[in-house]
Amino acid sequence: QVQLVESGGGLVQPGGSLRLSCAASGYTYSSCCMGWFRQSPGKEREGITAIYTGDSTGGTTYYAGSVQGRSTISLDRAQNIMYLTIDAMKPEDTATYYCAADFVCGPHIQPRLWGPKDWGQGTQVTVS
Repeated sequence: QVQLVESGGGLVQPGGSLRLSCAASGYTYSSCCMGWFRQSPGKEREGITAIYTGDSTGGTTYYAGSVQGRSTISLDRAQNIMYLTIDAMKPEDTATYYCAADFVCGPHIQPRLWGPKDWGQGTQVTVS
């Protein structure tokens, strides 16, 4: 059974950094995308970053404009753990962050079209 478990959420000060982890078990994703989504109160869930697991260098990544330039997604293949770091955190980054996997991403595919099959339970991040 596939399971994605996020960790690392909590309270972050404005201007601080966030680091989230997503441990995958029950399956190793090897030719699809994994990524991070978030949902703020009253807003739709949005995809913010993705990584293509078929690139062993980890260099095929995509970022939404809201986190472009201040975030990094990475994948530890040996441990089957995905990471997200966001620097210069803002109050508007407050949201529940979700790890997701098994979807198609690419340079011409908008994050709103990412459709993960597998989801984590989410972890709350508050910037205050």
